[in-house]
Amino acid sequence: MKEINKILLLGSGALKIGQAGEFDYSGSQALKAIREEGKYSVLINPNIATVQTSEGVADKIYYLPVTPEYVEEVIKKERPDGILLSFGGQTALNCGVELYQKGILEKYDVQVLGTPVQAIIDTEDREIFANKLREIDVKTPRSIAANNMDEAIAASKELGFPIIVRAAYTLGGLGSGFCSNEEELRKLAASAFSYSPQVLVEESLKGWKEVEYEVVRDQYDNCITVCNMENFDPLGIHTGESIVVAPSQTLSNSEYHKLRAIAIKIIRHIGIVGECNVQYTLDPNSEDYRVIEVNARLSRSSALASKATGYPLAFVAAKLGLGYGLHEIKNSVTKVTTACFEPALDYVVCKIPRWDLNKFEGVSKLIGSSMKSVGEIMAIGRTFEEAIQKGLRMVGQGMHGFVGNKIKIPDIDEELQNPTDKRIFAIAEAFDKGYTVDKIHEITRIDKWFLERLQNISDLKNELNLSIIFIAHDLSVVKYFCDRICVMYFGKVVEEASSDELFKNPLHPYTKSLLSAIPRPDPKTEKKRQRIKYNPQVDHDYSKQAPTFREIKKGHFVLCNDIEFNKYKQEII
Repeated sequence: MKEINKILLLGSGALKIGQAGEFDYSGSQALKAIREEGKYSVLINPNIATVQTSEGVADKIYYLPVTPEYVEEVIKKERPDGILLSFGGQTALNCGVELYQKGILEKYDVQVLGTPVQAIIDTEDREIFANKLREIDVKTPRSIAANNMDEAIAASKELGFPIIVRAAYTLGGLGSGFCSNEEELRKLAASAFSYSPQVLVEESLKGWKEVEYEVVRDQYDNCITVCNMENFDPLGIHTGESIVVAPSQTLSNSEYHKLRAIAIKIIRHIGIVGECNVQYTLDPNSEDYRVIEVNARLSRSSALASKATGYPLAFVAAKLGLGYGLHEIKNSVTKVTTACFEPALDYVVCKIPRWDLNKFEGVSKLIGSSMKSVGEIMAIGRTFEEAIQKGLRMVGQGMHGFVGNKIKIPDIDEELQNPTDKRIFAIAEAFDKGYTVDKIHEITRIDKWFLERLQNISDLKNELNLSIIFIAHDLSVVKYFCDRICVMYFGKVVEEASSDELFKNPLHPYTKSLLSAIPRPDPKTEKKRQRIKYNPQVDHDYSKQAPTFREIKKGHFVLCNDIEFNKYKQEII
């Protein structure tokens, strides 16, 4: 193996639905790892509103399209020793495969670092991928690859409807969808072939659970699973369109370890060096499973797993690509132990997507196997109820959480059966209308565990609405409700309680300035009341604290408000 001194990294290029700031994150982490090793880095990325194109991150930056033609010119000029392909999303991955197939990498003696290109091809080509997994007796959905419309129709007749169509070499479920007849197939396949030269016609497993594992492997064959995640929605809703929960909450111990063992078996057989994402669908009534796909690159899920666990997947993957073993990389948290460990979480993380569909006239608001969301947020809580409530407030669409929102669903059954971006709030309204967990599960196929937790929130809201002595005996139970909801459902109690009365509570609520949602008291007749932050362990009044600097974050991605603000924040810090 030749010495690697200059490394070319392919960025993600322009933002698009299905490929956004997560690849700025992964690319920035990779460049950080390269700099730490004292190597010279060259970056190709035309997106100026990124952290990785900031001064001091890469040694040299080319603001050029991430296409084989432009990348070849940069290679010809810079003569890098190695290239990293898996840190720029599908754009960089497809470009790298084309460079390899055209012989450009071999011509200029550029070594692919990390996962070999053949392993990338084995995971991206749907037919090769299915055959590769059959070699190790790993189940995949019954499927047939098609290169034109006639082959797709013939495949559908062999498999029988309903089916799902998936396009190869794409991300975000581009061109994919479910078909229940030939007319729908012709329409969907025509769209899929406009994005990709190949489609996969698969049996439909709609309604099964969808589970993911983030797996890491080094050149010495050490393997770990850093995080496993579970979709709130069953198969049929793209991962980018679904609420995702980490770690998984509804898997049995047997199911968890079975899927973990299969993930490691797959990554070893394919030959991944670095990080990859293995996606499963799991029969909720048995341990039967299918492997949907393997992403031999960093992904949205990788960014979520990194932030949820504190394990820097992109940074570690870059180090592994440079030839390190997991046992040779320091744990970024302890700085003493190694990176060869599997994080254990004692909290729950929820990823919730954000849509901006209202900005487009005539667009369908139905969500499915093709991604439409433009951003996502992550919320952390001790329980699922706490995390989901926080997350729904973070999405930035004026919601107060799971309950207490001014949303009217005209047809609840229709919304549950054919979900849109308002499905989660349709579930809240369904509980208000007296729907049971069993009934909602029958319509949506969402796991009963999740529905029972959402029912807990709905039931507690009803209890708050009826309580007139609630504040006097227990504040901790409302920790996952926002202040506005607390005022909405037991405002009389808050209004009648002075600060002295609140502090008689042995739980000692964390307090600060007056809550704006409560009418201001007459200063002549009432003591100053406090804003309640429901932390039973500390007791503060901000007026007694020294002034502090507070940074206002940019929040979730929305159209016209993207990672350029992340870049500015990084430069200020």
